Amino acid sequence: TFTYEVQLPELKESAEIWLPIAQSDSFQEIEILSIDAPVEYQLLSEDENKNSILYLKLLSKHAHDKIIIQYQVQRTEKSAYNEDAFNPKKYLKATALNPIGDRFELISSSVIESKRANTPLMKARALYDYIIDNMRYAKEGVYGTGDANYACDSKSGNCTEFHSFFISLARSARIPSRFAVGASIPSERNEGDIDGYHCWAEFYAEGKWWPVDISEANKYTPLATYYFGHHPANRIEFSRGRDLRPDPLPKSGPINFLAYPIFEIDGKPAYIKTTFSFKRAMSKI
Repeated sequence: TFTYEVQLPELKESAEIWLPIAQSDSFQEIEILSIDAPVEYQLLSEDENKNSILYLKLLSKHAHDKIIIQYQVQRTEKSAYNEDAFNPKKYLKATALNPIGDRFELISSSVIESKRANTPLMKARALYDYIIDNMRYAKEGVYGTGDANYACDSKSGNCTEFHSFFISLARSARIPSRFAVGASIPSERNEGDIDGYHCWAEFYAEGKWWPVDISEANKYTPLATYYFGHHPANRIEFSRGRDLRPDPLPKSGPINFLAYPIFEIDGKPAYIKTTFSFKRAMSKI
């Protein structure tokens, strides 16, 4: 059971909030057990990336209320997989914080040439190894936005910087790639709080999408080969893509990526406390 909980702050004016809604796919079965909210909500469809988004309009009387979403999740290990009918060109374009070309093309070309990589799969592995070898996992500076330029300059960041840098390099090498975000479930315990979101990437080669988790590979180098082409079962995916454009759109513009809620008071972005927790279902012997 996975619980996504939001604590509303003091509200003296009207507010709006957008939250991701996890969906089933070939690797996760999602059942929404409950959505507890202080006001009637809408489920929005973000068609470009096929995301589902919970949207609420709030009033001052909803101050200090909670929004709680509970899921039952069954997840399996993810490996390279086929996807029916999609446009690869869609995953070669730049986004606001994922530029392509220029220095990203120079870096990717240099890395690929130095490794003598001559297939998309080998090229992706060369870029994956380059990021592991040259970036440092550190929550300092302006991290957590997934700005590929910041990642390229600082060579540091959290999972968003690692995977944004990879996507900019891969797309600059004409390798379709995409971003997803959710949460990792601790494997060493069976219940409790979860320390924030986690994100990852996928690239397209040899007719399949290949999952990668470069920040985890950087932290646990003996698992670097595993994380090139695999994601473990202990995670839940919330949403995919960058620059999300639901209708209605936040006043701040397209959503960079959707893990924590987008919350606006009187049209201005504001902080909102968000916590994740889980309880593992124990199999009966």
